Amino acid sequence: MSQIDVTIMGQSYKLACKEDEQAVLRQAAAYLDEKMSRFRETTKIKGTEKIAVMAALTISVELLATKAPDGLFSGLSMAEINSQIQGMNKVLDGVLTSQENLF
Repeated sequence: MSQIDVTIMGQSYKLACKEDEQAVLRQAAAYLDEKMSRFRETTKIKGTEKIAVMAALTISVELLATKAPDGLFSGLSMAEINSQIQGMNKVLDGVLTSQENLF
């Protein structure tokens, strides 16, 4: 585990994460900072806690909107769908490789 420093609405935070997750965590912190800062600038909400809740609700709505509405991938997030597609690609690559060896 390693630690990274991020800043959200002017407040510094030291976060622990795995080495290979640092970039994603920094990106998530920057996204949260953007959402919270926008709420602070465009609304009359003043409390940091209330701003955080509003930003969390907005991000939750965005997340839920990325789920497939129905069909084979119903209820799965985009990350889960991407994982399914990658698995299918591996199967296809294996089949196509064996077919190429025939010719």
